[in-house]
Amino acid sequence: MARSSLFFFFFLALIAVVVPFTSIPLMAQERIEAGVFVDYLGISQTNTNNFGLGARLGARANRFIVVEGEVAYDYGINFSEAYRNIANGNVTAIANTSIGVTQGLFGPTLKPPRGAFRPFVTMKAGFVDFRLSSSLLPYSGFVSTILGLRTSSLNAAIYPGGGVEASLGPVGLRLEVGDEIYFNHGGHNNFRASFGPILRF
Repeated sequence: MARSSLFFFFFLALIAVVVPFTSIPLMAQERIEAGVFVDYLGISQTNTNNFGLGARLGARANRFIVVEGEVAYDYGINFSEAYRNIANGNVTAIANTSIGVTQGLFGPTLKPPRGAFRPFVTMKAGFVDFRLSSSLLPYSGFVSTILGLRTSSLNAAIYPGGGVEASLGPVGLRLEVGDEIYFNHGGHNNFRASFGPILRF
């Protein structure tokens, strides 16, 4: 399946889950939350600091739980990719490679419905899609140290995190940090942070 189709179906699933919550008479207002954010992801396998933009949409399932989904696009950044000789294991080449990341996450967030400062915790699942520039792999005898990402760039992920929201009426600012764990020949832990405005209605 093409990646564009995967993102399209992810958004359809998000809408299908969120829209029914809008009819639940939980409170007079603040049933839906929408926001944009600046995203940071420190990728452990490539030792790169990736930055980008994202958006999230959520709906209150009850007084303390918000079901939300988000997508972030982190721009490509260059790093030095090492290649090892298959015969002896020595590093035989280093190439300048670009890596970008697209992420999609969905899950519950536990937080209070009121207050100027609202701490929260979240647990989401979804995917991490790595965008890598071309490699030296066609050359025989070389193997990349990040071969797993090159052979399977689209990976399942889980994301435990938390943070705080500062609110003034329906408008707020949200700071969130967590550990984005993607699975590619085992789990890989990656520090993630996001910050941006939110709107409740």
